[in-house]
Formats: sequence, C-alpha cells, structure tokens
Amino acid sequence: MEITDVTAVTVDMPLVDLDERLGIGPYVTNHGRLESMERVLVRVDTDEGVSGWGEMRVFLSPAATESILEDGVGPMIQGQSPFEIERLRRQVFVEYTNVDMFFSAVETACWDIVGKTLDRPVYELLGGWTAPSQGSQQHRQAIDGDNLTPDPVPVAFCLGILPLDESRVKAREALEAGFDVLKTKAGEDWREDVKRISAMHDEVDGQLEFRLDPNQGWTLDQAVRVGAMLEDEGIYLQYMEQPIRVDAHRSLSRLRQRLRQPIAPNEDTYISHNIQSLVEAGAMDVGVIDLTPAGGISGLRQQAAVLEDAGVPFTHHCAFDLGIRTAAILHAFTGIPGFSLPPDSTYYGWEDDIIEAPFEVSDGCLPAPRGPGLGISVDEDAVEEYRIS
Repeated sequence: MEITDVTAVTVDMPLVDLDERLGIGPYVTNHGRLESMERVLVRVDTDEGVSGWGEMRVFLSPAATESILEDGVGPMIQGQSPFEIERLRRQVFVEYTNVDMFFSAVETACWDIVGKTLDRPVYELLGGWTAPSQGSQQHRQAIDGDNLTPDPVPVAFCLGILPLDESRVKAREALEAGFDVLKTKAGEDWREDVKRISAMHDEVDGQLEFRLDPNQGWTLDQAVRVGAMLEDEGIYLQYMEQPIRVDAHRSLSRLRQRLRQPIAPNEDTYISHNIQSLVEAGAMDVGVIDLTPAGGISGLRQQAAVLEDAGVPFTHHCAFDLGIRTAAILHAFTGIPGFSLPPDSTYYGWEDDIIEAPFEVSDGCLPAPRGPGLGISVDEDAVEEYRIS
C-alpha cells in the first residue's frame, strides 16, 4: 500500500450560543473572542482505495495551512507506506522550522488507514489500553462476555471568561450535565479571576473541581497571589495551567515552591524536549500535552512515556476539536498508558460536526472509541456546507 495524495480543506464551524444549555459562544480568552472556529481537515489517500482523516487548527491562514500540507508535507510522503508511521515522522524534516504540527494531521490519517486496513480500532493498535497504569482512569474495563471493552472517557467542561452571574449559571449547567471538572479561561484581570472561581465554587457547593488557564496571562507575583487567595478561601484547583510565560521553567519551579495549587504547563510542552527540562527543573505537577504540536499520536505516546516515567500525571489539551481530532484524542487517551485526568473538551459546544455520526456527550463523558481506524466517517455534504472558499 502506498500514499498517493494529501488534500486539505478548511471549514468554519459556529459555536452554540451561551444562552443555550452548555453553549459556550462567544468564547472569551485574554487573547480574543471566538464565535466560530476554523478547522483544517486532512485526507490521505492510498493506491488501494483506503483513505484516512486528520484535523488541525489554522496556522496563519487557511490558504497557508492547506498549502504547507498539500505542497509541502504531501510530496515528502507520497509513494510510501502509511504503515511506516515512525519512519515517516522522522523523515519529515525542514531546516530552521518545526513541521510536527502539520505532520500531526497526516500522521493521524495514517493511523486511520492502518486501522481500517487491519479492521482494528486505533486504541488497540497502540497496545496500551489494558496495561496497568498507576492512577489511570481509562484502564477500567467493563467485561462484556469474554470481551474487554473500554469505558467512556470523562472530559472537562471548558468555559471562557464571563461575568460572575453568567459564570455561576454555566457552572450549575456543567454540574447538572454530569461533568466533574470545569476549566475556565483567565488572565484579563487576576482579581476578577479569583472572584469568578469563588463564585462558581460557591454555586455548586464545592462539587466541581476547577482548572484555571490564563494562557501565560499572569506575572509570577500575580500567579502567587491568585493561588494564595484561592487557598485562603479553601479552594484547591485541580491545576493552574501555564500561569506565566513559556521558557521560564525556573520561575515555574519557584511558583510550585510557594503554592499548594498544582502547576500544569501546557504551551511549554509544545516543544517536545521541554518536557524533560520541566521534569528536571521540578516545574510541573501535571502535564497538559497535545497530539498536534507533538507531531501526532506517535509523538504523544513518546511524551506520555517521559511523564509517566517521571511520575507526573498528565492529560490532553483541547483546541476546539471537531469529530476527527476528538476521535483521535479518544483513541490516544484510551490506548496510551498513563493518562489520569479527564481531557479538556468543547465538543458539546459545536452547532454541528463534519462526521456522519456525531458523538453524544453523556453524563460528562464522551463515548468509548469504537470501529476500525478512528471509527468515524466524514460527512462530505457537511464539509461543503461549512467549507471556506
């Protein structure tokens, strides 16, 4: 089997309005405001008629992203086998830049092709879903006759920056929908960030855990004050995500020493070798990793091994993922040992999807991955409906 073509198309998908149950749009961060999100869908074709799908965010522009995928990465791997994923990802090398982000969607599509060809789901091909793993939730198996089947995947509800009263409403909605964890953006005003977490904690009577993500939006002293003020109120976050700027690992280490709030680098993990540096600097309580900057599922597995060996719990990041990348995350979370905290997700916040059978979020969980490959089929009509010219 040989790869014959790589094609990319960009869609723009609207978010469900905040006024609706579990709606999250507009989604406000300290970087901007989103009412819809552009996603690039990547298809890899083979000479045997089997195709696979991947998905990523737009980089610079839809045209630029599509061009790098079709005119750059595609020709590097045409004529080669999608089964040789590790070799492919090692040969996709461009001096002075990191193309892992673009290869990740192609790599995911190759996993999809391999699974379809072998008639096995990707999580089984990864080989780790039944492996014992300290503290890991995804390896609880339900026995169905003589077969082991994976559990649904619990996910964290994600929320943008909102006024106090609206934050309270959304926290209550998340709790009533069965979520155990709520992640909210922060960073515009650290004092207001403290008030919002306190208000939501009060609204649900402490029944939700919280993640607070300012996207590098605080200085070290502000992060210390946020963590200490929440602690004074008896609020202990599940973690504080990337509170200060990247490449400040010693400062993250000092922050850990000054607070009892767990510190979870995210943007710092986008460069793979940073993970070992963070471990050695004592700069992380939790790792928040992502298959796209990792270069795909294979790169994610490599990062997970480093974190698990270091005894650091980790979870998966969300990038407003449609059905293709959501499926890839479900397979990775289930098939790679060591994931011990629910991945972030905004899947419930889309008005529509581009897969034929969209996932149902039930009791705060996404369904267990099933079916050959990624287990999804792309709805070509939906792609055309939301496609950006």
